[in-house]
Amino acid sequence: MGIVKESALVNTKEMIQHAYDNGYAVPAFNIHNLETVQVVVDKANELGSPVILAGTPGTFKYAGRDYMQAIVEIAAKRSNTPVALHLDHHESFEDIKESLELGAKSVMIDGSFFPFEENVQIASQVVEMAHPYGATVEAELGKLGGQEDDLIVDEKDSFYTNPAQAREFVERTNIDTLAVAIGTAHGTYAHEPKLDFERLEEIRRNVDIPLVLHGASGIPEKDVRRCIEQGCAKVNIATELKGPFSSELRSFLTENPDANDPRKYMAPAKEAMSSVVEEKIRMCMSDNRY
Repeated sequence: MGIVKESALVNTKEMIQHAYDNGYAVPAFNIHNLETVQVVVDKANELGSPVILAGTPGTFKYAGRDYMQAIVEIAAKRSNTPVALHLDHHESFEDIKESLELGAKSVMIDGSFFPFEENVQIASQVVEMAHPYGATVEAELGKLGGQEDDLIVDEKDSFYTNPAQAREFVERTNIDTLAVAIGTAHGTYAHEPKLDFERLEEIRRNVDIPLVLHGASGIPEKDVRRCIEQGCAKVNIATELKGPFSSELRSFLTENPDANDPRKYMAPAKEAMSSVVEEKIRMCMSDNRY
């Protein structure tokens, strides 16, 4: 094992378990750079919410793994509420190990594209690697359609989580949280999704760890809250953050073609994203928890 750097980031186990036990969810927001980290953590502090900052392999490749770690570490040190850095949809053992050594304490290994037995083996190996670092492990059983980072799953290739397999998967892997496929998708929905709440209820009866809802952007609040009632204690949001940020940035630069100061043209984009972060924190009912 390499040297683990001292970190201000928290392990997600306690925060997610508290949410699971108390009927709310911890929002996990995908971040990409300094500005998006600032928006999420500042709003979480304002509302007294725990928060998870989720980074995909593409985000870390774009920004630099050590750069992102340093930015998030500072944000966590300045925060009055718990902040976790989560590795979202990672597939490389080497990338995960590097992040653990840098101080990350929450890992998602995505083996959902492999057959069940191989998914079990992959998740188990990551648990064995991550738990000694004090890190939690999330895995996914079943595929979500849509696009996450550079990963695209055609809708016809997506399938739902099997409740019986979910129990076996959790027991054999010793993961801490389970991401389930119940009809959500990554990216933008062409029409309102129909979630399989009966399946979710059965999964909860079979599994005794917190569940994770991916693809929450565009899901009606009432449906998200119903998922929370049925055990989803972590809710992932990505697309609904990127849209307002980029739209407001584009509008500002179009209306101010001579603008060249990032401190000015980033400000309205951050404000637009901040409004969505507040909406999602309240949707998850995680406000005023700390």
